[in-house]
Amino acid sequence: METPERRVVGILKNNNINFAATLPCDRIKALLPLIDGNFRTLSLTREENGVGICAGVYLGGGRPVMVIQSTGLGNMVNALLSLNLTYGIPLPVLASWRGVYKESIEAQRHLGKSLPGILEAAGIPYTIARTQDELDKIDEAIRDSFTNLRPHVVLLTPSIWEDSPEEVPGPVEICSRSVELDFKSEIKTPVMTRYEAIRVLNSVSGDDIIVSNLGIPSRELYEINDRELNFYMTGSMGLVSSIGLGLALVQDRHVYVIDGDGSLLMNPNALTAIGDFNPGNLTVVAVDNAAYGSTGNQPTCTCTLSDLELLAKASGIEDTAKVHTEEELKEALSRKTCFIHVIVKPVNAKCRNIPYTAKEIKERFMGSLEVQ
Repeated sequence: METPERRVVGILKNNNINFAATLPCDRIKALLPLIDGNFRTLSLTREENGVGICAGVYLGGGRPVMVIQSTGLGNMVNALLSLNLTYGIPLPVLASWRGVYKESIEAQRHLGKSLPGILEAAGIPYTIARTQDELDKIDEAIRDSFTNLRPHVVLLTPSIWEDSPEEVPGPVEICSRSVELDFKSEIKTPVMTRYEAIRVLNSVSGDDIIVSNLGIPSRELYEINDRELNFYMTGSMGLVSSIGLGLALVQDRHVYVIDGDGSLLMNPNALTAIGDFNPGNLTVVAVDNAAYGSTGNQPTCTCTLSDLELLAKASGIEDTAKVHTEEELKEALSRKTCFIHVIVKPVNAKCRNIPYTAKEIKERFMGSLEVQ
């Protein structure tokens, strides 16, 4: 007899899913190892980060799915609206629906009971599957997501798995290892602007991909050199490096990401995922002006405290550099350094608005990669 967990895996395979981003739930503890064993899988540390990574996978030609606990939908709503619905990026989400069926944890109940209403109000399509006989609804939801270029959430009640004989693997013990860090950092008075740093990046990018942060950075890149291989972010602050990682996982081209101190501090989980996968074709250009440049240059904590290069190293990214001049940046880019901490002045160039809609940005970008 086929277990419900194996039926789900079969449905995903029949829909040509080739990448999964997951976060655990006790109710799907027998499903997750099967997902990991059958698909290229990234174990997330925060669900919203997975939305960005899966978007990058799709933009690069992959077919992703997220498998999570329903509580994670609470921190995904903005990304699903400002990224997936805005650009027209599909994402099927299989969510273990907590809080509504034999739920013993009080803290699960409020969000769980409210989820259908929240998703409906947000305009996010959803499907409820309550029994094993309703697992075929997953197939319909995946088809809807990729056909209509939108997210689709499947809420899976714990009753589906109650009688499953699927075995759960035992825990994996922590790996014994030693860690050494010889790190001396000096942040000097900036001499370069972000515009100048982006101009240097553009000069070496060739036929490679550039994904640029929302707001002023994207406008500056557009002003310097608009090209179809530029993916301009218009929202979803904190997810630009996540999108870059997803692209790097499915593309042979090198991927450059223009990120910033404010957005990296908002989503340091992106660095954890990059350190975990360690793709050889990804460079994060972390432009640090110690300010939220697109909202009036309000200071971030990098002004007096945090060091983004050290944060990257702590996240498992070994290949890093800190640069202050155009010459230093050119040298780091020539080595395809994975994480480049670029110290710049808090200055915004006066640039035109990008004239493309989000969907036009996506379509011409995917067209340049010859992705259908």
